Amino acid sequence: MQADIVIVGAGMVGSTLALALKDSGLSIVVLDHHEKSYKTFEPETPFEPRVSAISLASQRVLQHVNAWRGVLARRVSPYTDMHVWDGSGTGSIDFSAASVHQSILGYIVENRAIQDALLEQLEQASESIQLLPNTSLERLERLADGWCIGLTDNTEIKAQLVVGADGACSQVRALSGIETREWDYFHHAIVTSVQCELPHKKTAWQRFTDEGPLAFLPLSLNGDEHWCSIVWSLPPAKAEQVMALDDVAFCKKLSESFEYKLGKVVHTDARICIPLRQRHVKRYVQQGLAVVGDAAHVIHPLAGQGVNLGFMDAAMLAETILNALLTSDNFSSAKTLTRFERNRMPHNLGMMAAMETFERLFQADLLPVRWLRNTGLKVVDQLPEVKAIFIRRALGIEGSLPKMAMV
Repeated sequence: MQADIVIVGAGMVGSTLALALKDSGLSIVVLDHHEKSYKTFEPETPFEPRVSAISLASQRVLQHVNAWRGVLARRVSPYTDMHVWDGSGTGSIDFSAASVHQSILGYIVENRAIQDALLEQLEQASESIQLLPNTSLERLERLADGWCIGLTDNTEIKAQLVVGADGACSQVRALSGIETREWDYFHHAIVTSVQCELPHKKTAWQRFTDEGPLAFLPLSLNGDEHWCSIVWSLPPAKAEQVMALDDVAFCKKLSESFEYKLGKVVHTDARICIPLRQRHVKRYVQQGLAVVGDAAHVIHPLAGQGVNLGFMDAAMLAETILNALLTSDNFSSAKTLTRFERNRMPHNLGMMAAMETFERLFQADLLPVRWLRNTGLKVVDQLPEVKAIFIRRALGIEGSLPKMAMV
């Protein structure tokens, strides 16, 4: 089999990249090890445990590839405000969309809703994009003019460009010898959906506890605003203890840890527990090869920015390839692909450094550090201009962005 581009991974980032290149005239093959099929959520369908906080910039990218309408047809939960406080002190900070003349800060969306909307578009683009489900990468062999991709079913594909969009345990990254820097946070994240006594008021809530951050992200189930997605970061031993609790005891423990901000937690869905690691590759590209999304960088879920970084990767790589085609440059050359790397790497590293700083600052036990973070939260909360900068950056309405992420 022959293709111009092979994208390994049909997740949110890989599917977005493929759709962004749909009209490029290039032959595109997308590999995924799942047996893919999409569905439309019924209004009463239970929430999927994994959700993402979608920024306005990511929303624009999904609109550009015609997937946002499909996301809206499934289920989204817009939020307008954010309240963050230090559980070990008195410092707090509030963010509001209205402060920057916006109607929302973003959307909490189940990953499956985004994935299904993208798969729906991939099926409609079958003339230009070939989706190969239930296929796994086994080997990569460099050729004079590209790569030979070997699959577990003995199929071989020759391509000029291979893109690794295959997640944190990327086979593309491993087989191509791309090195990483990574470290363990020594924390696990407990993730589930819960029903609360009080409505969330379209507000994202985050408490920094002595053991780790606890986030309640607003969900809407058929108009009911008593549901939230929670991400609870705990040391491994503590996470194991909390996971072992029955539902009643878990709801009580969670309510206490959240200081009953939304009253009692009255119901919990099934819980999953995810070890937290941070990872960043030393290079995003080689000749004829690039990695994007979690294959390139894994960030702490502290601010829900991981998938947004991935969408910006996909948009910028697509833009780089399309620009190369317009100027008759080799779209798969190291020279061309390095333009993508130069744009995305500083931004991703900056976001990772910021999240690392926050994570360390709020877990520090030293009294001077506690005083500093509490004072800092109070001071920044009284500086609307500074808060507006944070909000605009998070929304994706300023800063260096791919063209398809702009208004």
